[in-house]
Amino acid sequence: MNWLLLITAGLLEVVGVIGIKRVAQRNNWTNNLLLIAGFLLSFQLLIRAMETIPLATAYAVWTGIGTVGAAVVGMVFFREPRTWARIGCMLGILLSVVGLKVVS
Repeated sequence: MNWLLLITAGLLEVVGVIGIKRVAQRNNWTNNLLLIAGFLLSFQLLIRAMETIPLATAYAVWTGIGTVGAAVVGMVFFREPRTWARIGCMLGILLSVVGLKVVS
């Protein structure tokens, strides 16, 4: 159950990052609400997940999901570069996160 909370927390971190990008483009209530709600919910779920998942593992998984998710969103929705190097680095992050889950 806590792994599901942790994965959801990582996805909500991506929502918060989308909010940051949107606030940078247009500062309005909707975008600020997206930013704040995304991060607040993400932190709450991360706290709950850390009740049973070790700190280093939980934080690495959370930031890994957030990093890869933000990069994918940037490429798909914000026309950021899609290079093989970026994709390779994202695969490295994903493999590292899966490795942490396996050894935890």
